Amino acid sequence: MTAEPADRARQAKKGFLLVFVAALLLSLGGVCIKQIPWQPLSINSFRAIVALAVLLPFAKLTGAPFRLTPGVLVGAASVWGATTLFTVATKLTTAGNAVLLQFTAPIFVILLMWLFFRERPRQLDVIACLCVFGGVVCFFLDSLGSGRFAGDVIAVLSGVCYAGVFMMQRMPGSSPIWSTVLGQAMGAVVGLPSLVRETQFTPSALCFGLVLGIFQVGLAYALLTLGLKYAKPITASLVAGIEPILNPVLVALVVGETLSPLSLVGGGVVFVSVMTYNLLCLRQEKNQRPAAPAAPE
Repeated sequence: MTAEPADRARQAKKGFLLVFVAALLLSLGGVCIKQIPWQPLSINSFRAIVALAVLLPFAKLTGAPFRLTPGVLVGAASVWGATTLFTVATKLTTAGNAVLLQFTAPIFVILLMWLFFRERPRQLDVIACLCVFGGVVCFFLDSLGSGRFAGDVIAVLSGVCYAGVFMMQRMPGSSPIWSTVLGQAMGAVVGLPSLVRETQFTPSALCFGLVLGIFQVGLAYALLTLGLKYAKPITASLVAGIEPILNPVLVALVVGETLSPLSLVGGGVVFVSVMTYNLLCLRQEKNQRPAAPAAPE
C-alpha cells in the first residue's frame, strides 16, 4: 500500500517527460508549414499520410485493441480538428498568432473537465493556467494586431480541439492511440482532393512534409498518447506550454521574424510557470505519501 503513492509520483514524472518531448517535436509545425508552398489541406493530408506510416505500427506494438466507441470517435475528431485547423490557421495568420490562440487549450481543458467530468480545478491549476496564458499573451502581443480575423478565429477553434486531445484518456471507451490513427486518417482523406491538385512537389516541400509527418505528428503523437496515460489532462496541456515558445523561435531563425523584448519576457513566464507547476505537483504527491509503519520493538 505504501508503494502506491511513490508509483504515482514516478508515473507523473514519466508523463511529464513524454509530453515534454512530444511538445518539442510539435514545435516544428510552424517553420515547416511556412516552408511548404501548398494549400493548408494539402499539407495536412500529406503530413497525415506520412504520420500513419509511423502511428499504425506503433498502435500494433502497444497491443491496444481497436474498438469504434464514442470515446474513440470524439478523440479522433479532436485530433483531426487540432491538426487541421492549426495548419489552416498558420497559413491564414502569423505563426505566433496561430500557436498563441491554440494554446488557449488549458483554459478549455479546465472548463470541459468541470462540465463533463465534474472535476473542479484546484487553485494551483487555475493560477498556473493564468500565468501560462499571460506569458503567452506577452510573447505574441506585438503580432496579434497583424493577424487576419479568420485565421485567428480558426486558431481558437483549434485550441478547443487541442483540449479534447489532452482529454482523450478520460473519455469513456477511449483509446488515445487509435483515436490518433483515426484522426490522421480523416485528415488524409479530407485533404486528398486538394493534395492531388498541387503542382509544386519540390524536394524542399517534400522534405519539410516528411519532417511534419514523421516527427511533428507521427512520433510526437505516439509519445503524447503514452504520456496521457500518466499525466492529468490539465498537467499535460500546461507542460505542452513549451511548444508556443519554440514554435515561433524556430520560425524566427529560419524565416527571419524578429523577437521583441516583451516576447522574450513572455517566453520566460511560460517556461517558469510550467516548471514551477510541475515541481509543486510533485511536492504535493510526495507530501501525500503515507509514512512508513514503524518497525516493531
